[in-house]
Amino acid sequence: MGGPGNVIPGTGNVSSGPIFAQPTPLPDPTSFRNPVTDSSDKDTPGVQPVPQPSTTTAEPILTLAQVYGSQGDAITQAIQNAGQIVFHCVGDTGSAKGPNTQSLVADKMVTDFTEDNPADVPSFYYHLGDVVYYFGESEYYYDQFFEPYRNYSAPILGIPGNHDGIVYPTDPEPTLTAYLTNFSAPSIGPSPDSGGLLRTTITQPGVYYTFEAPFIRIMGIYSNVLEDPGVISDQNGTYPTLDQRQIAFLTAALQRVTGDGFTGAVVIAVHHPPFTGGSEHGGSPLMLADIDSACTAAGVWPHAVFSGHSHNYQRFTRTVNNYQIPYLVAGCGGHSPLSAMRTTLRTPYKIDDTLTLESYDDTDYGYLRVVVNSATMRIEFHPESDSGATKTPDDVVTIDLINRTIS
Repeated sequence: MGGPGNVIPGTGNVSSGPIFAQPTPLPDPTSFRNPVTDSSDKDTPGVQPVPQPSTTTAEPILTLAQVYGSQGDAITQAIQNAGQIVFHCVGDTGSAKGPNTQSLVADKMVTDFTEDNPADVPSFYYHLGDVVYYFGESEYYYDQFFEPYRNYSAPILGIPGNHDGIVYPTDPEPTLTAYLTNFSAPSIGPSPDSGGLLRTTITQPGVYYTFEAPFIRIMGIYSNVLEDPGVISDQNGTYPTLDQRQIAFLTAALQRVTGDGFTGAVVIAVHHPPFTGGSEHGGSPLMLADIDSACTAAGVWPHAVFSGHSHNYQRFTRTVNNYQIPYLVAGCGGHSPLSAMRTTLRTPYKIDDTLTLESYDDTDYGYLRVVVNSATMRIEFHPESDSGATKTPDDVVTIDLINRTIS
């Protein structure tokens, strides 16, 4: 359902706000409408420019109320009254080989909407990037985004990954064109890439921004198009295509946490993981240094850091200023194949005095279910190999928001 005055295809009815799922659930497809044809282009592109956000403020902001349109105030008030918010999070969902693997994850996520207690139903899905493969052309959005999530009845927003932004000399579209069309539209409305499905566009102010919802703020940054490493600044002239805008954004967003007296959960989301034990990708230490510089300048550190890119699940604990901060990698949303760890480890595995690998799963697709209230943030990993009737997660971490400890 699009913005006011939009007609729902096939019904003649006029909508009054956004829609996120089909009115009648549809079965999983068995093949793609547009098979992926660009996987043979192996040239590695250089770092691409970061699009300017739609606002000139240092900290672009999107609220959950804005995402829900005319229902937004009522929905956010209901969440406040319930005393908690629940949401999904995972990346690397686009499957270039066919719909099966990402449909398995999406279908299990949809079962979370059948909770008896409305407070346990997810309010949104925050995507950690790599929505489509192999590269972010609009022609792949129907098969790899709109179709898999046709029955997902909540908004989907997030940050782009490297495959969403990659362009080659033969590509007809500039970097991130299709991503911006679907996730940073100027207004809520039908997408030209939806193939007639009803999910409408999201109005993110850009590819880096703060997402505000009851009990939580998520600060999303865009780590560009390289396979490795993630890059969010010019790194002292190493990447002259870039600048310091994202560092300034993150610093301003973290400073506002103190300025507003915000006591909820603070999460930083970035596609490339600062740490990973996966066999196909390394960490991004200079990107981590940029993030740390913003945290140090603001005097505020996140309660957790979410990433994708490595196609598995990993959870680290990093100790900073006596804070215990989980760094989670959730790149297991459906892209095939999964990525094995570099070596088999017995966890928890202490890497050094400040970093421990607590848990991992490199054999299952799955997703994060996050539950936040005024005192804690609980992060659960749910593998799709558990049936839809299985609600017990395979890994859990709970963060005390005040004392900054984990259990």
